[in-house]
Amino acid sequence: MRRPTRMLAAAVAGLAALLLVPTAAQAEPETIDYVALGDSYSSGSGAGPYMDLLCQRSKNSHPWLLAAELDADLTFAACGGATTADVLADQLDALDEDTDLVTIGIGGNDVGWTSAVIACITPFKNCNPAIDEAERKATQELPAKLDAVYAEIAERAPNAEVYVTGYPRLFAATNHCDALGLISIAEQQRMNNGADLLSAVIANAAGAHGFTYVDVRDEFSGHEICSPQPWLHGFTVLEIPYHPNVTGHSQGYFPALLAAL
Repeated sequence: MRRPTRMLAAAVAGLAALLLVPTAAQAEPETIDYVALGDSYSSGSGAGPYMDLLCQRSKNSHPWLLAAELDADLTFAACGGATTADVLADQLDALDEDTDLVTIGIGGNDVGWTSAVIACITPFKNCNPAIDEAERKATQELPAKLDAVYAEIAERAPNAEVYVTGYPRLFAATNHCDALGLISIAEQQRMNNGADLLSAVIANAAGAHGFTYVDVRDEFSGHEICSPQPWLHGFTVLEIPYHPNVTGHSQGYFPALLAAL
């Protein structure tokens, strides 16, 4: 049996302290050592302002909100644009045997969702081939890449609880939606189906390593791009398009993670 994490140990210690006589000295609970890994959906791209321009890390992101809620010591390694290879090369040094909690959201850049979206908003361009290619990568290439990342996390942080965050569906699938109405309902539905496929692949890989998958699709349901109250940016030059906004992190990702914890 895996030994209890420090989060669980701290909770048990707190309960034990309550059972002691009032004059007994009570030790301060240990601070949770939390490492946030992943891509732009984890760094907070789209939820600015940013602490750095390279990785677009934001204090409005769900890792920052979670760290504040838990009063945890956060190492914020997630970086906009990251792939699984980037996580392996640049982010995992933040982990060690003292790490208590890890969150990671990765995989979208590996399959090329951004390229598929760009194809769909390009006038007179059929984006189905780009979506087909993203789905092929999701089913044929991504599982092995995720396995490599998750195995390394388990190796480097053997005592940590690991929570793997997924991606929301992007579009409300309505007429005249986004980019001057260039994305058809059929294209929106195909992108949403692709998000479902990506979620299934990530969930299966996370489960194979004993990690907890955090599905955010229900939280974002009714708040997609072109809905009355979108929690994601659509086509815009003012923010990072096709990423969660401030509310998407505070009302979408953060509650889903907190419920999983």
